[in-house]
Amino acid sequence: MTVPPGSQPGADGAPPQLPTCVRHPDRPTGLRCTRCERPACPACLRDAAVGQQCVDCVAQGQRNFRRPVTVAGARLSDKPILVPVLVAANVAIFVLTAVQAGSIGANYQSAWFDELALWPILVAGGQWWRLITSGFLHFGLLHLLMNMIALWVIGRDLELVLGRLRFGAVYLLSLLGGSTAVFLFGDEVTAVAGASGAVYGLMGGIAIAALRLKVSLRPVLVVIALNIAASVLIPGISLLGHLGGLVLGVAATGALVYAPRDRRTLVQGAALAALLVVLIALLVTRDVQFGNVVCIGSGANTRCGLGS
Repeated sequence: MTVPPGSQPGADGAPPQLPTCVRHPDRPTGLRCTRCERPACPACLRDAAVGQQCVDCVAQGQRNFRRPVTVAGARLSDKPILVPVLVAANVAIFVLTAVQAGSIGANYQSAWFDELALWPILVAGGQWWRLITSGFLHFGLLHLLMNMIALWVIGRDLELVLGRLRFGAVYLLSLLGGSTAVFLFGDEVTAVAGASGAVYGLMGGIAIAALRLKVSLRPVLVVIALNIAASVLIPGISLLGHLGGLVLGVAATGALVYAPRDRRTLVQGAALAALLVVLIALLVTRDVQFGNVVCIGSGANTRCGLGS
């Protein structure tokens, strides 16, 4: 009589007994895991490249499997999430200001626009939120469309390379870099708004990513050059905000894609934190230069002066 492997001969010539599943001792089974060769019932087996493996071996294989990542350490993905959210936020805020102002072309006359736009003198007076909120405002529909198209075209590819968290950090640092440049060198009583600083940061970021990936830089450089030329030639555009965002985008993305693989997360986090500290130091220094600015009122009716 031939006995199947793992089976125990029955007493007094009875049929051999099947082994029981290692996870379910009450379930006899003639099946085995092709990896560990332990008996397993059908509920505990999963199809594998060769035969079937038990759930324990499958779990161990997944733990040992190294997921492919991008040059920035992000998991591979084919669907950007943050860029559509940012576009939707910018469009929603534009609609709100247009409704409040009663005009699409003159949405900047909205009281809410006045409360959120970047006026350097008001920032010096303590309204620091304007450094961020101004990056979600736009002067008219054309301004909005130009920035959102650029954000959609450039941002989606960069988000897939960097991953959502890292992309969000680059976007915010670029936005703050543009606002910082305006606060440092811009006209104290001129309102500035727009996502251009953040968008220029993404332009610089995609150029650095292309350089790291060793792909052609020509299309990216052409887009950046055209936008810089437009910043210089078209009146009313803040060149300072664009250049500030571009510099921060290049620096932040460079820190992400060139970080050493063995200490990638630590180096990336430290580099981004250092950039933020530098921006804060510049803002505080410029604020001290302004002196003790005191602002009274709200929006366009705000009046500022030096306190005692």
